[in-house]
Order: sequence, then structure tokens, then C-alpha cells
Amino acid sequence: MKGLKLLIVDDEQDIVELLAYNFEKDGVSVTKAYSGVEGLKKAQEIIPDVVLLDVMMPDMDGIEVCEHLRKNPATKNMIIIFLSARGEDYSQVAGYNAGCDDYVVKPLKIKLLKFKIQALTRRKIEKIETVPSLIEIDQERFLVLFKQEEFLIPKKEFELLALLLSAKDKVFRREEILRDVWGDAFIGDRTIDVHIRKLREKFGNEVIKTIKGVGYKFAG
Repeated sequence: MKGLKLLIVDDEQDIVELLAYNFEKDGVSVTKAYSGVEGLKKAQEIIPDVVLLDVMMPDMDGIEVCEHLRKNPATKNMIIIFLSARGEDYSQVAGYNAGCDDYVVKPLKIKLLKFKIQALTRRKIEKIETVPSLIEIDQERFLVLFKQEEFLIPKKEFELLALLLSAKDKVFRREEILRDVWGDAFIGDRTIDVHIRKLREKFGNEVIKTIKGVGYKFAG
């Protein structure tokens, strides 16, 4: 677990400090947040490997934070584990529907939580290693790895490429790309086409496939 980047988000300071102490002594890099808003901001800034996320928080609850993280191409693949005093089935179902990887009921059993994180991290690494790709992205450094070279590209090109790479067999519709990459910003109809063309100029025409009348997909 040494070297793992962990973000703990909980409005109960005692729980945050207890978790931080137990993980830091294992060599884990821990970042703390005490509200949903602060947790969302820090997750987007540091791109942690794992987020331990309290469900019940006053300003923005964990469900909402999780949904925001899953919609953002830069954060959608991180491991998210909910922590909650509520163990009812419907509460856990809501957590999984929001996109969490696991749901742990308080009071916490630290040793079991560590095993869960190790298992989830191991599965993620195995999945990455068994799916070779023409292009890879380093979300922490905002770099694209292509043919053993590193490329630093503009933010929107990076987010567009990250979105296409997030589901390699999926065709992303134009309206979906606009929503996930540009959000509510007003942009012209040809903006996606321009960014796709720029990516193809950098990495080759074969990298992104156009599905006429529908959208685009990663073809690597």
C-alpha cells in the first residue's frame, strides 16, 4: 500500500484523523477534507488513487460528490469507497447507483478497510495491464503517452481523449461529449470536430474512429 494516494472526506474530524494515522503509518500519502465541497475540489486537484467518502455531510453529501467525480473524465476512474453510519439496503443501493466501488458501514474496522482497498487496487492494476492500448494517459500529470513518448496537450483535448479512453468499445454521441467535456459552456457546432482533428494530427487518423451520424469512439 506504500505510495498510494488517498483522499479522506468526512465532516467528523476524529474519524479523519483516525484513518489518516492508520494509513500514513503504512506509507500512504493522505489528503484530508472535511466537507463535500472541499473533498470534490481536492479530488480534482490531486487525482487520488482512492477516495474514502462519507455519505452524510451538510453542504454536499457523498452521493453528490461521487456523481460529480464519475462525470469528470479526469476523476471518473478513481476508486471510491463510501463510509456511512447508515447500513440500510436502500442506502447502500443509492451508493452503488451513484458509482461507488464499495460501501463500508461505520463503526469502521480499519484492518478490513485496508484489505478492501488492497483488493480494489489490485483489480484495477490487473485490468490496466491486461488491456494494452496504443495511447495511455497520465491523469496526475495531464500527459498523453504515445509510442513511448510523452505529450503535453491542451486541457480540452486531454479531457476529450480521456473520455474516449474511459470506455474503449463505446461510441460517444456528440451531445454526450459536449456535456461531459464542455459542460454548460456555449460553444460552436464544429468545436468537437476541431478538437478531434487536432488529436488525429498529433496521434494519427487511426486513433479515433468516426461513426457517421452518431459520434466518435477510441479505435486503439
